[in-house]
Amino acid sequence: MVRQSLLSFVSLFALGAAAHAQDAQEFSAVLLEHAQVPAQTFLPAPADAPVSLNISGRFAGGERSEAPYSVIDANSGLGRPFPGQPLQGFSGIRSLGDDRFLVLTDNGFGSKYNSSDAMLMFNILVPDWETGQVAVEETIFLSDPDRVVPFPITNEHTDTRYLTGADFDPESIQPVGDHYWIGDEFGPWLIEVDEDGVVQQVFATEPGGELLRSPDNFFVGSVNPGADQPENLRTFGSGGYEGMALGEDGTTLYPLLEKPIWMPEEGAQETIDGTSVLRMFEFDTEEGEWSDVIRYYPLEDPAHAIGDFNIIEGTRALIIERDGREGDPRDESVENPAQFKRIYLVDLERTDENGVLEKIAYIDLMNIEDPDGVAPRGTIEGVFNFPFVTIEDVDRVDETTIVVANDNNYPGSVGREAGRADDNEIILLDVADFLAAE
Repeated sequence: MVRQSLLSFVSLFALGAAAHAQDAQEFSAVLLEHAQVPAQTFLPAPADAPVSLNISGRFAGGERSEAPYSVIDANSGLGRPFPGQPLQGFSGIRSLGDDRFLVLTDNGFGSKYNSSDAMLMFNILVPDWETGQVAVEETIFLSDPDRVVPFPITNEHTDTRYLTGADFDPESIQPVGDHYWIGDEFGPWLIEVDEDGVVQQVFATEPGGELLRSPDNFFVGSVNPGADQPENLRTFGSGGYEGMALGEDGTTLYPLLEKPIWMPEEGAQETIDGTSVLRMFEFDTEEGEWSDVIRYYPLEDPAHAIGDFNIIEGTRALIIERDGREGDPRDESVENPAQFKRIYLVDLERTDENGVLEKIAYIDLMNIEDPDGVAPRGTIEGVFNFPFVTIEDVDRVDETTIVVANDNNYPGSVGREAGRADDNEIILLDVADFLAAE
């Protein structure tokens, strides 16, 4: 009986999701350019960083390993720990013009518990579309020498106090003036840093005066064992800010949660009219204050997550929605391949009476036209796809073109080719009709 009820629920939800999906029109995407940062690309730690940060990935397998390359990853075959800091895991992007991109590196190796030797950074990258190579113009490491972070960090008792993936999980970045604002998944926190990556301010999530925390928030983690969980423990896993857009005013941020919040009174994820939704907030960077306005992004499936979110014009925005699978479904050797990797066009002013965003249009990243054979891998009979488990980067480059990139979860993800660690692929797509959709 339990199984029958579950199947009935899934079937009903699937029908509802399918009907909802039909509201958004699909548009084609054509591959224009392709470049990639090889998976095994490393940067040296700064000279004033603790010596221990010259090696990373000691704890990526769950246990300490000090000998370089001594532990082999089961998926990719690569050995760890690594010399230096891997330039990997792109979790946020902004187009700066002239083929220059501001790119944020993810927290490290998947969780706060195995990433204490992964330094947090963002980079200015410059792809050479002719060669497919990517140059690193500048690297900015995050640090907290002024002790602004409200909890103890991994490098608490050092002078430079460089931040690591055990402190924050940076997933989105926006340039505001000559500073940068970063959306974190653990707290979730909003972090302002200056042009040198030095923390200026850290804000807890308090839209409308309600404090929201994730299970990975330091102050939740420090609750006495056995104590009742606080009512504001409201997300699954970290589940914090996966995407964060900047309004055209240059001061308003729109942080978007990766996962639905938990509703204690209902004992379930948040839904509106039977659809799982993600909360989108507003934050004024000039006043340092949260708005009480909340919008909701509707998921096509409760198991999906968003990957990135950027406003491209006025209140029109792009949002990546993805499943948790990887691998090319055209490869019969892949047991559980990627199925759902889309970019949706929304407008923050087009919501229903509950504040749920309308999905205007979408492109399918599993069905990209490549008639000229631009891609070095991944094109079969003129169709290129992006079969990565985490696709976390999208922004508009011009009126007809967008940039898309993946988080390669180094060294474990093998979405492009079984047994080979994913590279960080950066692509340009011609999506003129999609961007003009009404």
